[in-house]
Amino acid sequence: MSSVRVCGDGDLPDGAARRFDAGGHCVALVRIGGDYFAIGDTCSHADYSLSDGEVDDFDCTLECPKHGSLFDLRTGEPLTLPATRPVAAYAVSVEEGGVYVELPRSGGGGGGAGGEGSAGEPGDKPAGEGTSGGGSGDSGGGGVSGVETAEGR
Repeated sequence: MSSVRVCGDGDLPDGAARRFDAGGHCVALVRIGGDYFAIGDTCSHADYSLSDGEVDDFDCTLECPKHGSLFDLRTGEPLTLPATRPVAAYAVSVEEGGVYVELPRSGGGGGGAGGEGSAGEPGDKPAGEGTSGGGSGDSGGGGVSGVETAEGR
């Protein structure tokens, strides 16, 4: 796995979703309170950006704005129709004022035991809750066609 900085802790408002291009993966990053969640940004039912959808902080879901499918932010699993396939879910950490998404290495192998790899691309893990970090950091790059880019480490 490789860790990619997508933004600074505190750059994303509470209850918001934002799309980032992180190491070739389009990721919807969501902040709920002090926790961050990351799932694949493209709906598995229709080619539509999930980060444009509504965040439900109580149920920890993100709604596709196109047809209303709800995706669990912890696992990437669809909870309502019309989507029936999960999107990738990524582990998130907050370190030294930055928010990092764990991505599979290119050409990486499949998932291991415990359900890893079941939520999208080979080697992807269910997203973990981030830890709350103390400082603020600068953002991880400029926007490109409405997509923010991220830095790897």
